[in-house]
Amino acid sequence: MVTLLHIDSSVFPGEASASRTVTNAFRRAWEEQHPEGTVIYRDLAADPVPHITAAGHTAGSTPASERTPEQSAALAARLELITELERADAVLIGAPMYNFSIPSTLKAWLDNVIMTGRTSGERPSAQGTPVTVVASRGGSYAPGTPREGSDFVQNYLSSVLRGSLGLDVDFIVPELTMAPRVPAMAELIPLYEVSRNRAMQDAITKAKALAERLAP
Repeated sequence: MVTLLHIDSSVFPGEASASRTVTNAFRRAWEEQHPEGTVIYRDLAADPVPHITAAGHTAGSTPASERTPEQSAALAARLELITELERADAVLIGAPMYNFSIPSTLKAWLDNVIMTGRTSGERPSAQGTPVTVVASRGGSYAPGTPREGSDFVQNYLSSVLRGSLGLDVDFIVPELTMAPRVPAMAELIPLYEVSRNRAMQDAITKAKALAERLAP
């Protein structure tokens, strides 16, 4: 059986969240292909993981016999998250843009799962695992737009997921998600609808293609 690790980080629930709407479409299409498969789900807004601490940061490089109780507890929490990543045949991440970057809850998850000598380094333990990131944003940061240089979501996640964890990264980018809510953006609603529809179709298409590729 194949396993999908699904992570959401939007603070908004259900259809109020652009990223959750698209990740849900991806997951439904995936589950249609693998009804007997396993989905590991983490909602980082509802159940945030702890931010990395000094004890958690040093525990992995400290011999077991020398770890303090605090280090041992912090390491156990990190290893739970790391094991979920290593078990996954594919990863799905909802990563909305907040103030030009990712939610702090998602950053906390990344800080916990990146462990030199295991998940990162010369031979990352999850190397090659495909990861689909739904990077929604209220405006547009595409090449040629005024805010092109202010996108610190895709470039950061590309560096971390590909560069540190060795994952095979793909993006789905719903843009202009604030257009229906902000009167000054009303004229952009048609472009938002095109972007939303394209993102939903991309989610379904990519999920099915990936599920078929990973079929046992």
